[in-house]
Amino acid sequence: MLMIPKLPLSGDSLENKLHLKNLELNSLLEVTEAINANVPEESLYKIFHFTLIVNLNIKKLALFVLDEEWSCKASYGTSPEIKTKLLSDEILALKEISRTEGKIKGFEDFGLVVPIAHKSRILAYVLVGGMKDYEGQTDLSFIQTFSNIVIVAIENKKLARKQLEQEAMRKELEIARDVQQRLFPSKLPDYAELRMYASYLPALMVGGDYYDYVKLDEDSFLVCIADVSGKGMSAALLMSNFQASLRTLARQTHDLKEIVKELNINIKSSAKGDRFITFFGAIFNTAMRTISYINAGHNPPVLLFNTGEMHVLEKGTTVLGAFDELPFIEEEKISISAETLLFAYTDGLSETSNEADEEFGLDNIRRFVKDNYRNDLKKMHEALFSELNSFKGSKAYPDDITFLSCSIA
Repeated sequence: MLMIPKLPLSGDSLENKLHLKNLELNSLLEVTEAINANVPEESLYKIFHFTLIVNLNIKKLALFVLDEEWSCKASYGTSPEIKTKLLSDEILALKEISRTEGKIKGFEDFGLVVPIAHKSRILAYVLVGGMKDYEGQTDLSFIQTFSNIVIVAIENKKLARKQLEQEAMRKELEIARDVQQRLFPSKLPDYAELRMYASYLPALMVGGDYYDYVKLDEDSFLVCIADVSGKGMSAALLMSNFQASLRTLARQTHDLKEIVKELNINIKSSAKGDRFITFFGAIFNTAMRTISYINAGHNPPVLLFNTGEMHVLEKGTTVLGAFDELPFIEEEKISISAETLLFAYTDGLSETSNEADEEFGLDNIRRFVKDNYRNDLKKMHEALFSELNSFKGSKAYPDDITFLSCSIA
């Protein structure tokens, strides 16, 4: 509770004092009714401004309120520059009503500072000048009480607004998460000739990673992994649009270059240059025993053969959505032997860092895949997560993490 200094009472008559008390009570009633009527913050500031100037005959007034930072919300009788001034450290150090006698640099118009607190936190400062030598404890008590009612009501409005914003954000994230989850294939192939397994760990409620499997015909299928820049609903919607486009194009053509060109046009049009997508797409032909792929700015997947030879899949083009027309595009076709493994991932894996700020990196990924590619895919993924957790220690994951493994018998 702030202590009010005992200042000498004025010599006003009892009748004047009763009249002033009446005005104060009416003012308290008016502001309470306004608060109950849920008037806007701007109206409460006007009531504050009018009440103190008229009822107490204050000549100079400034109200500074803490939002993200301190700012002047109401002023009277002082220079217009008060609206742009920063509160001095001398004022911010005051925790109770203080007479400053106009000695604080930049605030010479004011001889009295009234801090307004709620739950031990200073929410506002009322700066007063020219109030008949700060007429006494009764007037000061009213200033503090009236200001406290107004400022706490405004603070409650801010808190309520933040809660609504947070609730809206939470709902948006939930919807975006649902949208994203629906993008992932409900079931991946798991039979002797073809086994696939995917793992996904979002850093937040909604990530920007995506993977897919699309059967093209009896002998071929498309597998892909992608990462959209940004997070939240807009990223989820862009990825949803991307998935729909990819699946539509895959039904129309098996030409991977044509698919990638059309995806780029679609993303550039949808995102209007604000977002881009890294993408790796590959078409396996099981009859011809080939894989054709294009890497569009994505972390290069690895292809491991049963001989132990590893091929890094990095040829292709730049990210999708950054240019109206892709500046270059290269497709690579590779013959595959029995027991070939494709391992693709997003940058959350390679960029996970340990307590010494060293990244997990491509070398560790290559080593792990080479050491574990003959294992059951699910067990391999579990082992990779275990190693990654040990590697990072107490540090948080920096981004979403997705791995996708595809084993061809």
